Amino acid sequence: MKDNMYYSTGEFAKRAKVTIRTIRYYDKQGILKPSFINESGYRYYTDSDFGRLQKILSLKYLGFSLVEIMDITRNDNNQNYVKQSFQLQLKLVQRKIEELQLVEQSIKDTSKLFDEHQTVDWNKVIDLIHITNMEKDLIKQYKNSVNVDIRISLHKNYSVNPIGWFQWIFSKLDLKPQENILEIGCGNGELWRVNKEFIPEGCSLLLSDISVGMIGDAKKNLVNYGENISFQVFDCHEIPAPDNSFDYVIGNHMVFYLKDREKAFREITRVLKKDRYFYCSTYGKDHMKEIEQLVKEFDSRIALSEINLYEIFGLENGKEELGRYFSDVEELDYNDYLIVDTEQALIDYILSCHGNQQEYLIDRYTEFRDFIKKKLQKTGNLKITKKAGIFRCRK
Repeated sequence: MKDNMYYSTGEFAKRAKVTIRTIRYYDKQGILKPSFINESGYRYYTDSDFGRLQKILSLKYLGFSLVEIMDITRNDNNQNYVKQSFQLQLKLVQRKIEELQLVEQSIKDTSKLFDEHQTVDWNKVIDLIHITNMEKDLIKQYKNSVNVDIRISLHKNYSVNPIGWFQWIFSKLDLKPQENILEIGCGNGELWRVNKEFIPEGCSLLLSDISVGMIGDAKKNLVNYGENISFQVFDCHEIPAPDNSFDYVIGNHMVFYLKDREKAFREITRVLKKDRYFYCSTYGKDHMKEIEQLVKEFDSRIALSEINLYEIFGLENGKEELGRYFSDVEELDYNDYLIVDTEQALIDYILSCHGNQQEYLIDRYTEFRDFIKKKLQKTGNLKITKKAGIFRCRK
């Protein structure tokens, strides 16, 4: 230890009980920079740096990634940001526990069968492999679910239209008793959670999604909805249902993600009954344009989406494409806009998007937050255009 209470890299690593390589790695990644570098290039750390390192090591132990650790440690004065990070990680751990319990039960079942019959049920083993592989994708799936919740919250809390998006969609379905409904890409099941009391008697709901994490959230949100609702994980390019099975198929903001829309639309028409309906929602090119303009004003390199989803399948081009598969296609537009007056709500929404914003905001979070705050102080709020609607398609 030096007289001025500085530690060399070696002394600092020894005190922290980590390797010099670890300290150098954190330095290179920008997570833990030395407090002082002398003229010869030797790097020195302080007791304050030691406290910061302990925080980093604790977050690493709790399962946070390096990017997440960088976010939290650089923005630890933002209590809301830190709280949300820990809440997300707690839910992720809980989901991992659920998945591991499935793995445990599958192993027990396979072992029991072998003990009783001295043979292995390879279908069980394949199920086990499938569950294990699903667990590998768990982090990505769950974070997608959390991000969806964040974006839903912005619309729920700041929309001007008193009829919410999910209530509006439901009102256009005109469901009747005893009908069979399939939702593909159901997400967290919000459409049915907010409309529970209006579902006609005897209707049978099948909620599906390609994401195990999303289906898990949907099950939790709809846990007390009775026996007429079921859940399945599958890809809508191959729907595991007989021909003419459903009165309605619903796809909310998901068609633009399909790898092969032609194949998916043919599957949807296959499982639809004659003269029944496929409802799919999408965006127009002006949807949420003010938020995109806002981030580009801060840094022109930021794009909140890797691709413009409305160019793939949007209100401007979707009707023509759907017309090749359905006898009648009608566009229904949702009239609404947002008035947002809270910087944290805007920041949370921006960070939840699918684009490259993390890359450019990770080192400038405080600066970006101040930028948003000043914008709102100047105007009082931000008016955000919403351009969304649904296509009602009759087979």
